[in-house]
Amino acid sequence: MAVVSMKQLLESGVHFGHQTRRWNPKMDQYIYTQRNGIHIIDLQKTVGYIEEAYKQFMEIAQQGGKVLFVGTKKQAVDVIESESKRANQFYVSKRWLGGTLTNFKTIRKSIRRLHEIKQMEKDGTFERLPKKEVIGLRKELNRLEAFLGGIQDMRTLPEAVFIVDPRKERNAILEARKLGIPVFGMVDTNCDPDDIDVIIPANDDAIRSIKVIVTTMCNALIEGGAGDAAEGDAADAETTEEAPKRPERREARPVRERSDRPQDRPARSQERPKRNEARPYRPDPKPQPQITKPVQPQPVKEPAPVVEPQPVKASAPAVEAQPVPAQNPVQASLDDMTVNELRELAKDKGLTGYSKLKKSELIEALKN
Repeated sequence: MAVVSMKQLLESGVHFGHQTRRWNPKMDQYIYTQRNGIHIIDLQKTVGYIEEAYKQFMEIAQQGGKVLFVGTKKQAVDVIESESKRANQFYVSKRWLGGTLTNFKTIRKSIRRLHEIKQMEKDGTFERLPKKEVIGLRKELNRLEAFLGGIQDMRTLPEAVFIVDPRKERNAILEARKLGIPVFGMVDTNCDPDDIDVIIPANDDAIRSIKVIVTTMCNALIEGGAGDAAEGDAADAETTEEAPKRPERREARPVRERSDRPQDRPARSQERPKRNEARPYRPDPKPQPQITKPVQPQPVKEPAPVVEPQPVKASAPAVEAQPVPAQNPVQASLDDMTVNELRELAKDKGLTGYSKLKKSELIEALKN
């Protein structure tokens, strides 16, 4: 029996490819026909590849391996998160951080930081910190939760990677291939199938198409033992009906008497020095007589008499006033005039070549 029916694939629109002008010639063998300028995927081949991927996912789950689901496009975010959590797998749904696989040692440091902030929030550390610092920690927590929330429990590299739209998740494919991790993926008619190890020809743009493929792959992991299977839920329901058994009490450890203690260890002295014990009286040493030398008196010098300065009256020499030469009114009036005014005056007097003369030359010419 097929793990997914042809009817389910048709109803989900798995067979719709991209426009014929956007196709990749390497996908020619997976195309059935074209209709209204759109390629139609051969669903018979799709069913065969789904069954092959289903078996490999079951084997991975039976060996205790984990699969990393990667889908950062808008149509795949909700499906990737919900189905990965249901199957207890890892996922990346926001943005692929460079080095998530190839530089996993550094990524683990960020994951540890995420756990530290969560622990601070649980044990009440946020209530003792300043409000501004708490706001910064919450922003950091939201950012780490968005990028690393799906891989916060990933201790080692996954056994396989499942990709939705290989064109968009190019970096994830390159890192997985560099580390030799097998890559499974939904490949549309505009993608390169050579980048994927196990391809599933399908429409990677429709939400229903992505959901039916991802759900089928997660069912394989659950069936293989990686998630909570339906049988396990039924068994849990049966066990809850029975009365819970009380755990047996452990036998109390025998109390070892003091006589059983090894005698090799030296007993501690019970006598402790008292702090307030009186110290023995010690007589003070006799003071030695001090010998003082006679001090010879020093001669005192008499202060010199202070002579008060007498004010000296300075007589200023008489300065004779110099006669100021009378200025010619015509000279003063010409000096106050501008060049244009001087040229107008020269024009009125009939002087020639006045336009090329300077102010001083105009004044000399007008004086003459």
